[in-house]
Amino acid sequence: MKAAVIREFGSASQFSIEDIKLRELKSGEIKISVKATSVNPVDLKIRSGVAEAFAPEFPAVLHGDVAGIVEEVYEGSDFAVGDEVYACAGGVQGLSGALCEHMIVDQKLVAKKPQNLSMQEAAAMPLVSITAWEALVDRVNVQPGQNVLIHGATGGVGHIAIQLAKSLGAIVYTTASTLEKMEIGKDLGADYAINYKETSVEEYVNQYTNGKGFDVVFDTVGGENMEKSFQAVKNGGQVACIVGSGEHDITPLYVKSATYHGVLMLIPMLTNEGREHHGEILSRVAHMVDHGAIKPILDEERFKFTTIGDAHARLESGKTIGKVVAENDLPNL
Repeated sequence: MKAAVIREFGSASQFSIEDIKLRELKSGEIKISVKATSVNPVDLKIRSGVAEAFAPEFPAVLHGDVAGIVEEVYEGSDFAVGDEVYACAGGVQGLSGALCEHMIVDQKLVAKKPQNLSMQEAAAMPLVSITAWEALVDRVNVQPGQNVLIHGATGGVGHIAIQLAKSLGAIVYTTASTLEKMEIGKDLGADYAINYKETSVEEYVNQYTNGKGFDVVFDTVGGENMEKSFQAVKNGGQVACIVGSGEHDITPLYVKSATYHGVLMLIPMLTNEGREHHGEILSRVAHMVDHGAIKPILDEERFKFTTIGDAHARLESGKTIGKVVAENDLPNL
């Protein structure tokens, strides 16, 4: 089969289209005819070598997110040939990715895709939905009426997190850099949108919480923004972050007796521990999508697998709103 592969770490131009061999199906696996994928920041980090520890062996087939059609199952599978499915199921150490014609995956990681979404829309959902769920449901256990601050209104994880937090009954606040992005955040369900370039943490904490801080802060940005998250949380509150690298002073958390949660959704794929929970999350997300509680936002520019390097460059540009997706055109080569 044909696949878009990299043979070394580097820029977005590293991808090449090659013929690779597809291995045989094993017990508990299914074979998916790949229709679409999406680009996540971790894909950029693996391709560039920043996240070399997570990378599959060369020649490497990257990307975890996949939407497609089941074309082969192992005996006793929960899926049937012809099922439309979605998953985040590869593109990391030990697991080949989605940038190919056919993908063999552990069925525990897979769910039937939302009926109301196209393949490209469905491919935008898995990693970001699982990440938001693990943070807001599994870690901080958001409750109705809580004040929840979500950084990054129009980012991949952020735009799903707003909708999930709202569906959990939270009062949702979100940060963005422009009026357009603030309006998108409010359209997604945020009760309040904050321009973080014009309003300091102290100012919006005073304005919206009478200086007490937020019950929950979900940081989808990381880096220097983590200090802002520590500043924004209330005494006894919780901070969840999906980008936890670098050195950070946790004194602000300590003096507030607040709790920090690191969220790395790749762990089940890397360790083969708890994979079934990812499939369960995606099943519940699909139900929410089909009932109008969650929808993906796709970036205005669209790509093919044969132009996947351009898709990576688009996400790296920092100009995206929502998810960058790519349609599989390899079978037509």
